Amino acid sequence: MNHSIYKIVFFFFVFSVFVSCQEPIANKPLNQEQRDFNGVYTGDYLSRLAFPIGGIGSGMICLEGNGAISHVSVRNKPDIFNEPFLMAAISVKGIENGAKVLEGPVPNWKVFGNPNTGNGAGSSSYGFPRFEKASFETKFPFGIVKLEDKDIPMDVSVTGWNPFIPSDADNSSLPVGGLEYTFKNTGNKALEAAFSYHAENIMRVHESAKGNSVAGINNGFLLKQSCFPDKPHYKGDFAIFADDNNAVVDLCWFRGGWFDGRSMLWKDIQDFTFQNDTVTMNSRGASLYVPFSLQPGEEKTIRLMMAWYVPHSNMRVGLPPVKNSSPETCKPGSGCCPDLSDIYYEPWYSARFKDIKEVVSYWSMNYNDLRQKSDLFAQTFYNNSYPEEVTEAVAANLTILKSPTVLRLKDGRIWAWEGCADNSGCCSGSCTHVWNYAQALSHLFPALERSLRETEFVDNQNEQGHQTFRSTLPVKSPAHGFHAAADGQLGGIMKMYREWRISGDTEWMKSFYPKVKQSIDYCILTWDPKRIGALEEPHHNTYDIEFWGPDGMCTSFYLGALNAIVEMGKAVGDDVSGYSGLLEKGKRLMETELYDGEYFIQKIKWQGLQAKDPVAGASVGINMNYSDEARQLLEKEGPKYQYGTGCLSDGVLGVWISEMCGLKGILDADKVKSHLLAVHKYNLKTDLSDHVNPQRPSYAIGKEGGLLLCSWPKGGALSLPFVYSNEVWTGIEYQVASHLMVVGEVEKGLEIVREVRNRYDGRIRNPFNEYECGHWYARAMSSYGLIEGLTGIRYDAVDKTLFIDSKIGNSFTSFLAVDGGWGQAGLKDGKPFVDVKFGNIDVKKVFVSGKETELE
Repeated sequence: MNHSIYKIVFFFFVFSVFVSCQEPIANKPLNQEQRDFNGVYTGDYLSRLAFPIGGIGSGMICLEGNGAISHVSVRNKPDIFNEPFLMAAISVKGIENGAKVLEGPVPNWKVFGNPNTGNGAGSSSYGFPRFEKASFETKFPFGIVKLEDKDIPMDVSVTGWNPFIPSDADNSSLPVGGLEYTFKNTGNKALEAAFSYHAENIMRVHESAKGNSVAGINNGFLLKQSCFPDKPHYKGDFAIFADDNNAVVDLCWFRGGWFDGRSMLWKDIQDFTFQNDTVTMNSRGASLYVPFSLQPGEEKTIRLMMAWYVPHSNMRVGLPPVKNSSPETCKPGSGCCPDLSDIYYEPWYSARFKDIKEVVSYWSMNYNDLRQKSDLFAQTFYNNSYPEEVTEAVAANLTILKSPTVLRLKDGRIWAWEGCADNSGCCSGSCTHVWNYAQALSHLFPALERSLRETEFVDNQNEQGHQTFRSTLPVKSPAHGFHAAADGQLGGIMKMYREWRISGDTEWMKSFYPKVKQSIDYCILTWDPKRIGALEEPHHNTYDIEFWGPDGMCTSFYLGALNAIVEMGKAVGDDVSGYSGLLEKGKRLMETELYDGEYFIQKIKWQGLQAKDPVAGASVGINMNYSDEARQLLEKEGPKYQYGTGCLSDGVLGVWISEMCGLKGILDADKVKSHLLAVHKYNLKTDLSDHVNPQRPSYAIGKEGGLLLCSWPKGGALSLPFVYSNEVWTGIEYQVASHLMVVGEVEKGLEIVREVRNRYDGRIRNPFNEYECGHWYARAMSSYGLIEGLTGIRYDAVDKTLFIDSKIGNSFTSFLAVDGGWGQAGLKDGKPFVDVKFGNIDVKKVFVSGKETELE
């Protein structure tokens, strides 16, 4: 073989290696490059990382993996791609290239592909020098960015956070955030430097908007937009200030054309020219500078505090249009129409604080105390014995509570979307069948979770017991023209039991018991009129369709709800014999007729029911659309959108929710375990390359792995199974993983958790934004159930009893949150202990693996 042939062979070898290296990450086995769970994010793993900062229901900003601020969503709605000009910088005197933006490299995906990048991203700060390397780690609610650069002889870090203190809902709902910039001189010479922060007026609603201005506050500035006569929701303020009295504040950037303002801004940063210009109505933005010096080895932290105040919105959901509300004919307080708060959503903090100045004052006065308590929570939570992937999954999804998915009403109640679209909420009304899965709020902020029950059973339930599964905004009595959601309404009954046991407030439960009884009676009459013990009539559910005939998933909800009403009824002295008899009948039916010997199935039934023929369409369900060809399918297979003999990952979901609520043993344990093992065996895929998904494929795609919603391993696949059946949802993955742990299959549960967190590793998806129908999707808070799955730790405030059923050995430490306190609990050489860190946890009795024992 001659040399030219060798060259050709070598060329193709190099080219093939190059092509393989350019292969999209989604088409590569992720385990080849897997990062450590609950570890540090670096390099490509920083690309999509954005960590929410903001109070519950107050809006958010995000600290990105490189230190940038993005996702600025402070106007009572999401604004996912809002990355305005907000920039921190450092300038060190006497050092070549000593001026840098306090951020790492710009992620490649931002350079081209985003809106405006075709014109060069001229509105960004991307063109300024920045640090060479960045890394990110989290100790929720703290996100920590570390920056490195050969030109800057400093260790630099940025810590972003906001108050998050379980059981203290109000301080955890503040519209604030903190950014702490720490600098340590690592050289052998003294350094003279200046930190600076620069912000355009991010509250200005659009380029031509009038009424926007910049004002000075102590050691900082205020970015303002006044309201328009017909748009009160335009009004908004954003404050940025430092805790350093040496701060110099520039309230008016250089005015001119083209890129004059930013050109002069960078010149000021480089030259240590600290302008102190007076404010004007035409100011495009403002800056603050903090000069400082560091001796070798010396360290300084500059705390930057942010606060916002947007007291009004134009959000109104599920209600008829407002009449007589034009500004010319109707003004709040005029008597001709209700106040704005009765027409549109207004945030909780607008009732707590009268203006931005009060927010700023409270934040600055209480910063140290709130930080100490938030840090205590972080230390308490992270000092656990969980596998790292579990710690990561639980903590990552607590960010949902800080995202625009969650709103908090003026009266303090929670109202939530299912998730966030890019510029609006997605799927409204604290949807009961989605929030069923979420376990975090009920333990961390029990009063807020109880407010959801109050809305469901008071505002959303009529005299017949029908619950609308989406509440209006503002919350009012809704119309009752559409189906109730079987899983949502039955799940609410189980959760009412849970809230009673978590709160210990029996009088509260008793006050709701008539409503709860009314609800279960409606469910029986509507879906089980023959009282067979299963939901036979068509029943709406979380897949946005109706199941026809008895199925394992919704019947397990039915049994759980019957069990809950029996236990609550006993506590109030009610005769529950009818419910308990129906419960036993339902258990027998599900364990025989709905169990195929390995897993639970559905018996499709559409004839001989009270319901109309499925072809009736909208009167029966949504999006039925029975064309001529669909009618042929109906005759052959039954109604569209069923699962029949499929292995459904949610097939015993009601049993898991019962477990999480403290209701045990509603079905034969061996059969439940067999179902879960089948789900793991048939539905967990480590490579989806050959999987067919005509629905929404980007949740898991290519060589990524995930748990399918359903499969048909024994045949019988339907032509048009229930919608979403081919998809992968993290909320379902976590509940199955948790349930596997409950039944002792810890490693199989962990396999599922690892697949989820490998997909959300920062390269393709944001590790702190698990999405489904929208960003920060509420269902993903099922991950909190992993704690109970591993440890069996549950506190019953009614009986003041702690339960422990460990699946991770005889010596472990777990986080424990109860109503009014939190700390750690676990086992030391098989002996139980409780270490209270905040508030109170009153334990009178302890059961370990079902046996009563004494605390250490």
